[in-house]
Amino acid sequence: MSDNSIQDLAALIDEASRVVIFTGAGISTESGIPDFRSPGGVWSKMKPIQFQDFMASQDVRRESWRRKFEGGDKIANALPNKGHLAVAKLVQSGKASHVITQNIDNLHQNSGVPETQVIELHGNATYAKCLDCGNPVDFAPLELAFTATGDVPDCEHCGGIIKSATISFGQQMPEPEMIRAEEATYGCDLFIAIGSSLVVYPAAGFPVLAKNHGAKLVILNREPTDLDGYADLVINDEIGPVLSRAVKLD
Repeated sequence: MSDNSIQDLAALIDEASRVVIFTGAGISTESGIPDFRSPGGVWSKMKPIQFQDFMASQDVRRESWRRKFEGGDKIANALPNKGHLAVAKLVQSGKASHVITQNIDNLHQNSGVPETQVIELHGNATYAKCLDCGNPVDFAPLELAFTATGDVPDCEHCGGIIKSATISFGQQMPEPEMIRAEEATYGCDLFIAIGSSLVVYPAAGFPVLAKNHGAKLVILNREPTDLDGYADLVINDEIGPVLSRAVKLD
């Protein structure tokens, strides 16, 4: 770990008036949540279910819920790590205005970032919701119903299909969150991308948008990314230790 790089990151944070944090799966692997795309990740073991297939087929919906309830819930048991806590400190101090995240694990909220300042581009895996009326649904009664009948009931309010509140392959990105993320990006003078390979678009376009709009760009990731050439500072290292030292968490 380079002390100079950490000092450079700390200096950029100190000089900034409005920081936006952008996070990907890498910040949560230190909490025991595997990266979906990495070797040994979920997608290396089973093919992702497409949204259109989920909507079209009861059998596909059953398979989706089987994976959810029989696969073991690493997210439910995960705790925020030093990276999340460092981000929360930046938000709580007023230095960072928003956390834009590709993650679905709720760990930013659990670490103390107010829900209103977390922008979830890919949804949230800790609850379900009706795809028609948007009514949120706890997983516990759904799991009881699935165990008893092999099916998850439709929405009790409108009869719509219930799905995990995540964005699946083929599902439209949530427009309100995309608009909020764009507005936050335009409003920052320092954009810190953390733990993202920066290959999944449109989410990965926000670092470039920030840089093109005059913000400084920092990329903190264990591996190099295709956007490193845009950045003012690139740190390839463990996320929790770097962030906790940069913001003087300990």
